[in-house]
Amino acid sequence: MAADGSRGVVGLWLLAAAGLCGGVAAGKSPSCHEVRTAFQLRQIGPLKLVPDVPTAESDLQICQHRAPTCCTKKMEESYQAAVRRERTQSIQALNFELKYMIVGHITAFQEAFESLLRFAENRTSSLFETAYRPMAKEAAEPVKELFTDISLYILGAETTVESAVLRFFDSLFPLVYSRLINPGITDLSEDYTECLRLTRQDINPFGHYSKNMVTELSKSLWASRTLSQALSLGIEVINTTEHAALTKECSKALVKMQYCPHCQGLTLIRPCVGYCLNVMRGCLASVSELDAQWREYISTLEYLTNEMAASHDLEVALTGIRNFINEAILHAQLNGPQLSATVDKVCGQPKRQEGNLSSDNIVPVKEATETQTFVMAHTSLNNKRREFINYMKRSRTFYASIAERLCDGDLVMRDSSTCWNGEDVVESYTSRVVSNGLKAQINNPELKVRALDPLISNLIDKLQHFNQLDADKAKLKLERWASRDVGSGGGRSEEMESSGDCDDEDGCQGSGDRIHTADILKDKKTHPENRNEPKPTVKKIDAATTTSTVKSSSKHSVTGSGSSPTLSSSLAILTALAVLWHCPL
Repeated sequence: MAADGSRGVVGLWLLAAAGLCGGVAAGKSPSCHEVRTAFQLRQIGPLKLVPDVPTAESDLQICQHRAPTCCTKKMEESYQAAVRRERTQSIQALNFELKYMIVGHITAFQEAFESLLRFAENRTSSLFETAYRPMAKEAAEPVKELFTDISLYILGAETTVESAVLRFFDSLFPLVYSRLINPGITDLSEDYTECLRLTRQDINPFGHYSKNMVTELSKSLWASRTLSQALSLGIEVINTTEHAALTKECSKALVKMQYCPHCQGLTLIRPCVGYCLNVMRGCLASVSELDAQWREYISTLEYLTNEMAASHDLEVALTGIRNFINEAILHAQLNGPQLSATVDKVCGQPKRQEGNLSSDNIVPVKEATETQTFVMAHTSLNNKRREFINYMKRSRTFYASIAERLCDGDLVMRDSSTCWNGEDVVESYTSRVVSNGLKAQINNPELKVRALDPLISNLIDKLQHFNQLDADKAKLKLERWASRDVGSGGGRSEEMESSGDCDDEDGCQGSGDRIHTADILKDKKTHPENRNEPKPTVKKIDAATTTSTVKSSSKHSVTGSGSSPTLSSSLAILTALAVLWHCPL
């Protein structure tokens, strides 16, 4: 075996000599023809940089060798640019499948989410068109605004679930009061409508249903929003590692490994496996430091998706909006006399007329044709979710094995008896092979690694922040909501309204945001320019890079949590009769 190896080394040197000498035996001058060919095929730089014949180049900084060489200092500079380009392309190739899976999942979620949102919005609109026709036309805009706010919240807008829901009920109460509770009102002026909107915050005409709707939506939408942010963070990690800058030491080590053999005419020789691992582990020392936080990040993704599938189903929450609104309206109608007495004291008594409302307010019933779309979107979302999380679990070791993957394939000599060790053609690499990680590189014989890349350090901090804060916060929220679900039924809504459990990060606002109606009305009269309150500012985001998230479907239905069985049954009967007779209650 030793004799065979020696013959292999001698054979390679003979080939190199033949390339450099250009066939001296045939009477030709030494040539760099093979080097020029490789330089051109790999598109390293202008062909004019390569000499025609070997020279005794003295100013080489990387590929220093005693013998005549086919390299120049300008070629070394081109080689450094080439290794930077090739390194980026190699990492992009490795990242392609991972990035494709994350981006594909974001796109699939957005498409399925939009289908679910359209279905839920149409389903909610149909409630007014069938059971509450007198207010259907006027309720269309508040319904549309509600679902727009929900969509923007999922995609990362600077708003809350509570503000969206309560703004909807603020807009809904004047319609319920003037079209259902007191259908004879004719003087529905802007001032009177504004008074009704502000009065709702104090008299709470919809009972605990508005708060219950906030709680149910906050659970599911918060989880979806968090997972959407997590996916955007994953894309940021991939993009940053693809374009992380190479240090001078790394680019020189790569040139020495890949192109210095060319200077001696050895254009076909490949690096030894151990040599390649040392160089790549040194160059990617900072990137490999992502390993621990990336593993935890994958676990956090798995945890979020599992928890959402178990008890925080986005699909059920969205389609349950109709039920919450219906029960809220029924509650207001049942308490109509008390509400009228209070409103008359605060807002005065408007003009009334006898008889029914004009038929202009009647809206034709729309056929429910979206059920199949909902089922398809629901199924697609579940399948994509399972496929995504299974793949992500397989990518746990992605950044721990990136150096090995780059040294695999055509880059190194695996089935040959000889390889390049950075200085010469040898039978095997004899230097120590270091492991992954920044600390291990102190013993790297091929290059010096000085410090952690600041960009990678920033990524590690972001991942650590997400893994620790968001995961702990998610667990606390889910445990808190679970305890509420098994708590004492009817007392839940009152306890929730007085407690601080529904915080800003749940998508809720603090109780301190409420201002007494009388004070607001006084301010409106004093300052007419403040009559129309602006909606919260929404930050415009890129749905392609942010995106959002998915959850498995749970098999339970959403109802008004905390309501008594007797009241729920009565309201259900009233709802069924209203739908059957196509008339308001």
